Amino acid sequence: MKKRFFILFSFFGILYILLGWKMYTLQIDKGASFSKKVAARDELAEHQVLRRGQILFTDKNGANIQVALNKEFSHIVAIPKEIIDATSTAKLLAPIVEINEARLASAFSDKSSLYYSLVDKASDETVDAIKALNIKGVDFRDTQYRYYPFESLAAQLLGFVGKTENNPEAVGLYGIEKLDDAKLTLGEDVQLTIDRNLQAESERILSKLITEHSAEGGTIIIQDPKTGKILALASAPSFDPNIYGKSSYKNFLNPAVQAIYEPGSVFKPLTMVAGIDSGIFTPDTTYVDTGHVTLNGKTVTNWDHSAHGKITMTGVIEDSVNTGAIWAEQKIGRKIFYDYLKKFGFGEYTSIDLPDEVSGSLSNLERKNAQDIDYATASYGQGTSVTPVQLVSAFSAIANGGLLMRPYIHASGEPYVVRRVMSGETATKVTKMMESAVIKNILAAIPQYRIAGKTGTAFIPENGKYSMTDLIHSYMGFAPAEDAKFVILMKLEKPDKPLAGQTVVPKFKELAQFVLNYYNIPPDALVEATSTKSQ
Repeated sequence: MKKRFFILFSFFGILYILLGWKMYTLQIDKGASFSKKVAARDELAEHQVLRRGQILFTDKNGANIQVALNKEFSHIVAIPKEIIDATSTAKLLAPIVEINEARLASAFSDKSSLYYSLVDKASDETVDAIKALNIKGVDFRDTQYRYYPFESLAAQLLGFVGKTENNPEAVGLYGIEKLDDAKLTLGEDVQLTIDRNLQAESERILSKLITEHSAEGGTIIIQDPKTGKILALASAPSFDPNIYGKSSYKNFLNPAVQAIYEPGSVFKPLTMVAGIDSGIFTPDTTYVDTGHVTLNGKTVTNWDHSAHGKITMTGVIEDSVNTGAIWAEQKIGRKIFYDYLKKFGFGEYTSIDLPDEVSGSLSNLERKNAQDIDYATASYGQGTSVTPVQLVSAFSAIANGGLLMRPYIHASGEPYVVRRVMSGETATKVTKMMESAVIKNILAAIPQYRIAGKTGTAFIPENGKYSMTDLIHSYMGFAPAEDAKFVILMKLEKPDKPLAGQTVVPKFKELAQFVLNYYNIPPDALVEATSTKSQ
């Protein structure tokens, strides 16, 4: 009996020792190996199949156009333990994968490493080049990544998917990818109001404009004035979200909603709205222009340094007379003038459905010691700051008969009236003033169409002073004037010409003509043909 007990005891004792040893080898001796496998698994998890929803643009026929989707690419990796010669393999691969040769050789020599990433989202050319080398220990793994088929098209609007120090997992960064990250992560698609064709044409024209005039950048917005719907939102310089790592951080920001500037003379029609709508004057009211105004020790002159003599308010818009805008503001008075700027939405957010919008500022008019010169310069768009989307929305209020609409970019949005800014009668009168400016200055005129527009050439404040050489050119216009289907804002930063008429105005005409043709908008200014019979 004792012998049997001893045998059983010995058997279980040995078994316990063997199990203990096994647990030791699993947990301690091979722990490092398992940790590396877990790390490798976690690293490779980044490349699992994406189920992120698509972002869609549209066209005039209501088609859905994919502008952000998921696409399969090759992820090229090296498996160090399978690489025969680390040094020679590194030498072959370094120029193709653009990784330092010594760094590769060191990584390939670490046989305890399960894998080393060579190329993330590899192009077909890179795949073909590496496959041609037929290197043992190099693997090609098909995975899905975020893909932008139109490359830089609307890049600042769309944003991109990537990682940050605070977000080790890929998330939406900037633009719609950021704003709708939760929805897209769940696989839901996001449909936008942007017309792909209008966006592409706006970017083409903007690129051409910047190149021709050696400008630093610019913005174009097309808006439906009746609804607030944004049809195109283009800014430059831009970037390719497929390879965002090769671009500067500042290019990721969307200047249409995240950059403020002083708009210049495009502001003058808004001053006219305040005066006409409040009953202070009419488009035919006259004053005598001496060519200069001195306030608080500072003298303001007209852009052409000329005196226009007796001139109407319509003439002030036609000839962009600074002193005329100042005369109008003085007649209006500080409170009414400021109240109308607030009605237009300046100094506040538009609440457009895009992330990180800034508001612009009327602080120069709001400070306790604001002077007459502050209000005077504000009348022609200097001293106060706006964003492009604020300005286009303000002009949409003129174009649609007086209503400030909230701008929106998601197709699921609905038109929303923020407030009435002016009467329909005032809107019609100011529209005709802007139309008269187009007729007189010719450059933006389109045969058989009534176009309303206004130029702007603004000085850029730098270190508390205005640069006399660095300018912002802009143009605000809409058509057809009496029943506007679209409003266009065109802004150009630091061009090589002194006047907006030399830069943005001809390009506004080109883009407006494209939109009229694209939507097949019928002419509204047909001239009856006349004929004479030969005698």
